[in-house]
Amino acid sequence: IQLKESGGGLVQAGGSLRLSCAASGSIFSINAMGWYRQAPGKQRELVATITSGGDTNYADSVKGRFTISRDNAKNTVYLQMNSLKPEDTAVYYCNAEVIIGTIAYEYWGQGTQVTVSS
Repeated sequence: IQLKESGGGLVQAGGSLRLSCAASGSIFSINAMGWYRQAPGKQRELVATITSGGDTNYADSVKGRFTISRDNAKNTVYLQMNSLKPEDTAVYYCNAEVIIGTIAYEYWGQGTQVTVSS
């Protein structure tokens, strides 16, 4: 499975960005997809996830501001980010979980930079 992110960039505080992640390869086996982020000097953290059935989960820091969605026909997951804050600045990574039998495999995109200026 290959994941390719797009949509990052520079935005002022209070602005919006939409990230996209297109999956290719053995996409029929993808279970959940999600977005994680890593700021300089910090560990990678979960932002939001969505299952194949549409169940979503968000980090407390982004609830009410970010929305994750998934277009199964296009094999793409989106992250709509509104009311952006400087602390949202990070490299954002797309993640896909594949479950084969009882083993879960994770795949990562190359990351896209999001910078929010104050």
